[in-house]
Amino acid sequence: MTLTRRLRPYYLSLIGLAITLVFVSPYAVMLLDALRPSGDVLASPPTFLPREWQWNTFGTVLSDARFLNWLRTSLVVAVSSTAIVLVAAVPAAYFTARFRFPGRTAFLLVVLVTQMFSPTSLVVGLYREFFDLTLVNTYLSIIITNAAFNLAFAIWILQGFFSSIPRDVEEAAHLDGCGRVRTLWHVMLPLTLPGLVTTVIFTFIAAWNEYVVALTLMQDDDKKPLTVGINSYVTGYQQHWDELFAASLIAVVPVVVLFALIEKHLVGGLTAGSVK
Repeated sequence: MTLTRRLRPYYLSLIGLAITLVFVSPYAVMLLDALRPSGDVLASPPTFLPREWQWNTFGTVLSDARFLNWLRTSLVVAVSSTAIVLVAAVPAAYFTARFRFPGRTAFLLVVLVTQMFSPTSLVVGLYREFFDLTLVNTYLSIIITNAAFNLAFAIWILQGFFSSIPRDVEEAAHLDGCGRVRTLWHVMLPLTLPGLVTTVIFTFIAAWNEYVVALTLMQDDDKKPLTVGINSYVTGYQQHWDELFAASLIAVVPVVVLFALIEKHLVGGLTAGSVK
């Protein structure tokens, strides 16, 4: 074995460590800025470590009633949008994957085209539509918008997973007495669990991070989601940079927890459901 092959694992480890540092460094800087007084953030010359450590920033943010309202709104919107997307995308993707109906190609093309539109480009029309429906400043308006703009991606992802499953699996389930709905629920969905996981993570993160539509449709401070509400920490009248960075770090936690809970199902979903 040559010296290069012996050192290859170490090279790969160093490369992986370097890549990890690149992605983790912004969060480290945010953490350090959250633990320093607000005035120290813009101090010149800047320092990497705080001149004075401030340990109560996270406690101050978590005890802020406004922050808790924003956090609740973001959770309600993200979870509701994700649930609606799954309920609508699963039957649509299954039907398009298993049945050849007139206009199928056109339907899939329209689904793909809708993914090309950004909520930012349609925000004026969305506001006008929800204003006419008296849904401005309501949770429902943001939930519907997030679900609509993530539905196309979910259908495409799940359609690909359903298409990759052999028809023999369904035929075996039918021979065992399973109807179409029971086959979908007990056989197909467990086999497409990796696709479901991808859809859940993508939709939840997209709804969690959405900013422009929420900024336009939500006017009451108590109903704003976290992405919009935390801007209140830094305005023309007050600058609480430490609380802004602390709130931003806390906002990452639900996404990390979701991924940690779902990630273990990725491998198990590849074979689950195919064994009687």
